[in-house]
Amino acid sequence: ADLAGMQKYGFTDARDVLERASARETAARVAAGTLAKLLLSQLGVEVVSHVIQMGDARSDGTQRPGPADLARVDENEVRCLDLDAASAMVAEIKEAAKDGDSLGGIVEAIAYGVPIGLGSHVHWDRKLDAALARAVMSIQAVKGVEIGDGFEVAGRRGSAAHDPLTWTDAEGYQRSSNLSGGLEGGISTGEPVVVRAAMKPLATLNRPTLATVDTATKEAGVSFKERTDVTAVPALGVVVEHMVA
Repeated sequence: ADLAGMQKYGFTDARDVLERASARETAARVAAGTLAKLLLSQLGVEVVSHVIQMGDARSDGTQRPGPADLARVDENEVRCLDLDAASAMVAEIKEAAKDGDSLGGIVEAIAYGVPIGLGSHVHWDRKLDAALARAVMSIQAVKGVEIGDGFEVAGRRGSAAHDPLTWTDAEGYQRSSNLSGGLEGGISTGEPVVVRAAMKPLATLNRPTLATVDTATKEAGVSFKERTDVTAVPALGVVVEHMVA
């Protein structure tokens, strides 16, 4: 946001933009989200998150955490329940750190116990999936949001892209899958709500490589070295979890 912000507001110092654009402000969002999570838990709704990809290392998707697994996720250094994938992620971090580079990744948040009927199929500004996408997309460095298996089913035929319905007197309507991520037409279905967020690698690097321009002299140069983390993906999971709440 540095250059675009400078151009929009007529600033001469990028610090006027980058300090306010910093993800440090998400601390306040997590604090507010904690209260929302406490309220939701009284209503039987629990939200958990985990990392499913970092760099090229990706979980196979078979170990999705439930509410009882949240402590185990938080205890893992990369917040990944799949231990094989977690080890690969740690290796990716070490390799990127050695190169002075950064890593992006994907996190997944799951809301359990969401009742049927939240949201609206009519008003665009009341659709629950739209509200979730906006909330998650507003997080710094997030460049993509997925509800359910949205990107995967985009490559399927319609006959294999929807959740089949069944009925029993004991259980009522049931879905044999949850490709929709618990949301259909902007309304919650009663299935777990699944939201994924893709984070780009951090722009600040531990080695000057990115081509840039000195805004005062207009001379070509490279970005200067600045203290930064290799990745913020594990922290992103926490922020997404609380924004979903």
